[in-house]
Amino acid sequence: MRAGAGELTSLIGRRAEISRIVRLLSDARLVTLTGVGGVGKTRLALRVASDVTSSFPDGVHVVELADLRDPGLLAPSVLGTLGATRPGRPGAGTTAALAARLRERRVLLVLDNCEHLVDACARLADTLLRAAPGLRVLATSRQPLGIGGEQVFPVEPLPVPEAGDVAGAGIRVRTPSGNPAVALFAERASAVLPGFTVTESDAAAVAELVRRLDGLPFAIELAAARVRSLTPREILERLTDRFALLTGGSRIASDRQRTLRALIDWSHELCTERERLLWARASVFRGGFDLHGLERVCADAELPADALLDTLDALVARSIVTCRREDGRSVYHMLETVREYGHERLVASGSLGALRGRHRDHCADLATQAGQEWFGARQADWFSRLRLDHPNLRAALEFCLEQPGQARAGLALAVSPRHYWLTAGLLSEGRRWLSLLLAADRADGGPATEERVRALVTDTYLAILQGAPDDEVAGALAACDEAARLGGHRRELAWVWHHHGILAVWREDFAGAAELFVRAYAEFRAQGCLDAALECRVKFAIAHAYGGDAVKAAEACGEVEAAARARGESWLHGMALLARALLARRADAPGEAIGHARAAIGLMRPFEDWWDVAMCVEVIAWSTRDAPRPAARLLGVLHLLWGSLGGRLGSAPFMRGQHLSFAAKVREALPGAVFEQEFQRGARATVDEAMAYVLDDPAGAPGLTRRESQVAELVAAGLTNKEIAVRLTIAQRTAENHVERILGKLGFTSRTQLAVWMYEQHGAPARS
Repeated sequence: MRAGAGELTSLIGRRAEISRIVRLLSDARLVTLTGVGGVGKTRLALRVASDVTSSFPDGVHVVELADLRDPGLLAPSVLGTLGATRPGRPGAGTTAALAARLRERRVLLVLDNCEHLVDACARLADTLLRAAPGLRVLATSRQPLGIGGEQVFPVEPLPVPEAGDVAGAGIRVRTPSGNPAVALFAERASAVLPGFTVTESDAAAVAELVRRLDGLPFAIELAAARVRSLTPREILERLTDRFALLTGGSRIASDRQRTLRALIDWSHELCTERERLLWARASVFRGGFDLHGLERVCADAELPADALLDTLDALVARSIVTCRREDGRSVYHMLETVREYGHERLVASGSLGALRGRHRDHCADLATQAGQEWFGARQADWFSRLRLDHPNLRAALEFCLEQPGQARAGLALAVSPRHYWLTAGLLSEGRRWLSLLLAADRADGGPATEERVRALVTDTYLAILQGAPDDEVAGALAACDEAARLGGHRRELAWVWHHHGILAVWREDFAGAAELFVRAYAEFRAQGCLDAALECRVKFAIAHAYGGDAVKAAEACGEVEAAARARGESWLHGMALLARALLARRADAPGEAIGHARAAIGLMRPFEDWWDVAMCVEVIAWSTRDAPRPAARLLGVLHLLWGSLGGRLGSAPFMRGQHLSFAAKVREALPGAVFEQEFQRGARATVDEAMAYVLDDPAGAPGLTRRESQVAELVAAGLTNKEIAVRLTIAQRTAENHVERILGKLGFTSRTQLAVWMYEQHGAPARS
């Protein structure tokens, strides 16, 4: 998340606090904003972060912790935020990788909502601050982190009018320079009731209202939303009764947490029974939810599905739920304070377990459907959907671990679709869930079911990709082989052969690897698993392209490309282009190798599959042998990508020898300081910056802008306008306009002519 981006409402009455916090950050390396929930700590921190961006040349990174429950995932989540990469191995290894990444950088790290992970945040902040002298940390929490050097800044509620100063409030609240609490109420009220202003007749009620709310921004905003249906005086009358109930009428007992709860209680009572029921039930979701999810999890005879939309709309109108447009669909969110309130109600109702079970089933259905449609035109769409729902996946897996007898269901959820953890760059998190669930399933007893064997095989593959020690991998594969044979699970046995094939490639036993891939391919075909069969076929192509029969490699590439194009599939198509890049490199055709590798990255990047993207970057780097400065920067990019995956790997094992030889030659070709400068430019970039550099042809396509050149490359790779829009995160109509403009500029009448021309110019693969 970028600090200060996309603020939809103004920050009122915090100018002095912003200046003080900025000054604190210039002296203290850890500043923690503390205060009651709803006081505005997060908004204040984001504004400060936006204001000081220029002081941190290596970036301002915001880590949102509200949805994170497992302290073991804290360091991986922070590492994932830096540069938009995916985390490495959890625990000390990830913390060390994070410290190494920050050691020589000037970075501001914003840790938002630390209170439920305060011990883990304290330990991580202390470790990172000791390791990275250029690091500053700005934290928000309901309590201090409690470590040496911490500067605590209590965030107070907004100033409110003094009792007896009502007339003055009525005059001043007309402008933002007036009383901040009243100004905030007026602005938020006008947003829900256009034309609303604080008049002389209701100035006294507004002043008393914000005073009763103790100047808490969140409470004021909820109250302002009621102007849609109540006057300020009517709001005040209901609020007065509720406050008297919760504080016992004592002014001394009016602490802010109880005041906030009073307001939420009051908001809850204003809801209909169905709205209250949906509020409580929707709290089972983490991160966000859509209407389909609500219908699947929350509907029953008491809350019919056909009433959900109107009920949800009412909650949005009451500011209990917010609505955002994400990836072309409406996604709903609740502020964490509101969600926790609903969760308490759900617990009190005695239906928490049943709702969590339905939530788990919903997540499992989504994952199963994604797995079924993974090999097809909706592959990228499903990946985006699963990434957006990742907090819900975590919650579902937590339920399976916490509930006796549910581990097997968790295993099924954790491996569908099979390649989610790989393509999402979440190798470490995938292994963590699988190891915990496998242990729980063994404790539950019973035979080694297909779910357990599949999880074992998947966990072993993730370990291989992280560079686990040879003896660990050998033992794991032997156990997988035995379990698959004993249970008659031939599909999983074929995956074991595939994994052995991967290890054979890494040992540069390309002939042996090819035989294993052929064996697995035949079994998958017999089982009707076309996507798995084609994956073995493309690995066969890569093995032969790198060190075997080039003709066989090209034939296999053609087979995979044809099948992928026929189904609109992207990931295996990208793998086939990687094999073609290796073939071109082997044939000493660097321009063609770069074109194929870039096209492959274009197909793989939306999946965040940094493992395979790194191999493409490797080919591009080797093909820049006559340009040592760009080559040095590309070596830095490779360091960035491999580091994001964790484990022991610094390159693909079968490429390691050539990688080291190439790096040595680049070092020899440049003065040491120049090499280090260029290497660090690549290594310290964000992934977006790194990919922009990797995909940017310095010469460009003659007559085309950089964006048009990107579109032309994707056209040459065979992508439709819809697929181009997804890859570049633009509207489909925008992609169509780019293609039409490119054809006009170049004097072409068809996409085929453009594809052929791109191939001739840059080595991009021509596609009809």
